[in-house]
Amino acid sequence: VRSGIMLNETDKEQLREMNKKLSALTLKFGENMLKETNNFKLILDKKEDLAGLPQGVIDAAAEQAKADSMDGKWVFTLQKPSWLPFLQYSANRDLREKLYKAMYMRGNNDNEFDNKAIIDEVVNLRLRRSKLLGYNTFADYALEERMAKNPANVYKLLNDVWKYALPQAKKEAAELQAIIDKEGGNFKLASWDWWYYTEKLRQEKYALN
Repeated sequence: VRSGIMLNETDKEQLREMNKKLSALTLKFGENMLKETNNFKLILDKKEDLAGLPQGVIDAAAEQAKADSMDGKWVFTLQKPSWLPFLQYSANRDLREKLYKAMYMRGNNDNEFDNKAIIDEVVNLRLRRSKLLGYNTFADYALEERMAKNPANVYKLLNDVWKYALPQAKKEAAELQAIIDKEGGNFKLASWDWWYYTEKLRQEKYALN
């Protein structure tokens, strides 16, 4: 039934077309994300821009530069083994922001790999397909055979978690802001600061590396 067996022939054909289109769009979305991920490189040529980074991370960036025919430089990418340590250890806030935003702007750069129109089409096709199969929304269709069963249960769980998670996150943010203030940083904690100051807090509280 969820695959459309109860539909009349006209609707079955419509469903087949939607499924075909959704498969193509999903594939294109993934290809765009991969290209955006692989195309971005943060190239550094000054040693002072490496401040705070462990030697292993610096060596890996030098290897990446060598592989990209940029000997004598350091290349950081959006691959997690390169991206995460940079955000965690780099003392250069501007560069942290640049690398952080590059990750979250993938598919949203108004270029040939932009995913906004694809997302719009996918959302609308999913809704149309769900309604054709007798569901109010795509969430109703997608959740029916999963543990949550329906959107209301998902929101209940999220709100239950949120109740405890939000005060904890605010507490952590206040601790991180305190470190920034103590070091004389004249700025408000931003998302690209989180890993870096969490690492400092870990050192301060537990001397854990």
